Amino acid sequence: MPSLLVVDDEANVLYSLSKSLRSETLDVETAVTARQAIDLVQRHPPDVVILDVRLPDMSGLDAFDCIRQLDPRLPVIIITAYSTTETAIEAMKRGAFEYLLKPVDLPQLRELLARALELSRLRHVPAVFEEEERPAGQAIDLIVGRSAAMQGVYKTIGRVAPQDVSVLIEGESGTGKELVARAIYQHSRRSQAPFLAINCAAIPEPLLESELFGHERGAFTGADRRRIGKFEQANGGTIFLDEIGDLSIASQPKMLRLLQEQQFERLGGNQVIQTDVRVIAATNQNLDPLVASGRLRQDLYYRLKVFTIQLPSLRERQDDLPLLVEHFVKLLSPVLGKKISSIAPEAMQLLNAHDWPGNVRELQSVIKYALVQASGEVVSPDCLPENIRLPSARQGPSVRELETESGGHLRTEDETVDVGRLVNSLLQSGEPEIYRKVCLAVDRVVLNAVLRHVHANQVHASELLGISRTTLRAKLRSLGLAIEKQLFSDPDQAE
Repeated sequence: MPSLLVVDDEANVLYSLSKSLRSETLDVETAVTARQAIDLVQRHPPDVVILDVRLPDMSGLDAFDCIRQLDPRLPVIIITAYSTTETAIEAMKRGAFEYLLKPVDLPQLRELLARALELSRLRHVPAVFEEEERPAGQAIDLIVGRSAAMQGVYKTIGRVAPQDVSVLIEGESGTGKELVARAIYQHSRRSQAPFLAINCAAIPEPLLESELFGHERGAFTGADRRRIGKFEQANGGTIFLDEIGDLSIASQPKMLRLLQEQQFERLGGNQVIQTDVRVIAATNQNLDPLVASGRLRQDLYYRLKVFTIQLPSLRERQDDLPLLVEHFVKLLSPVLGKKISSIAPEAMQLLNAHDWPGNVRELQSVIKYALVQASGEVVSPDCLPENIRLPSARQGPSVRELETESGGHLRTEDETVDVGRLVNSLLQSGEPEIYRKVCLAVDRVVLNAVLRHVHANQVHASELLGISRTTLRAKLRSLGLAIEKQLFSDPDQAE
């Protein structure tokens, strides 16, 4: 169970925070002095620390330094009751996770704590290759696969991890890009330094630059105090930038300078900040069209892809499917309170027949669903989700098949999808997997429109959609669509 250490000399604060934050999934310990806290961190390392700035026996900054010496990867959230927050800001510059002003806003603290706990897991839980010796009694995230494609990935990770260069990880959604990034970090010379993960697509564009590089007070409306960015916090460590293709145009020049010179300026400031951070980036998009359209700077693109790792889709390593199924059954059965011994051959045949557009992440969800449904020790075909058992269920609801016309055009009787109406219809009918079915319906209309616009040329379609041709083909297969090559006068046009 994850654990939290709250350090504050005010009894009412300790009581309030421990009572509010303790749960069935989180253990909370408390300390009233810095030395007591340091002793607890040394004897029973927590996953996250909440640390008050002013303590009776030592300043919060000194206490933070001692905690960092014990574990530089431990996320520490600073809290202070004083409007002068220079001490907290200094702690942030030295690597604190975040700081909050008292009285603490509980929903904000809970959200921050959830992020810190996830970050702690990413830093401390090793991403281990299947062939590696596993740490006894330690939680791990296993990278599973013995196919030739995955063996190539393992060799590449081994070559690049010790080298202090930028890495770009490419692959479809659900192929395990974050696991590979963590494996690179944990096998690098920076493995004992901080590791921060940022999803560029999950942070609103106006806030992303501040999140990465920080800002000065008054830099924009609402900037009531200085903020230390992730590149300053992670000095000496590694930053993983997921969905790098969604990096805002405004942030790209600063990112380029950081990669070139390890220097940047906070938003609204003119002080040059020197840092030492390794950047690992990931994308599920084909970045070449973004460069061609000017949405991604070419010089930044080349700086990011000093070394590239291409992750295969699950379709490209089908031989690994039995291994992955076995792995997820063993991993998830205890969590769900099940004692599953095997997968029925008929169920395995259905799993082998599926195209897996969502890759390993989709497979994990399917196995979890099947384990919940299973009543015995064997997963039978009827335990699998409908879209696996019945190929027709993959087509999505209330959307007709695309039909080919002369000249290679595609048309459909459904030119638009009323998403709200479709969701309400599925809710009223009690349909499962609403999100997947709505996405299929929308994908069908979008792909139809784009393919018709480019006369079914998949190269042009992937460029307009901002996805790779591999992803486009996977989506076409998941929708049951096919573009016949004989529709084209030029054979190369079909590709």
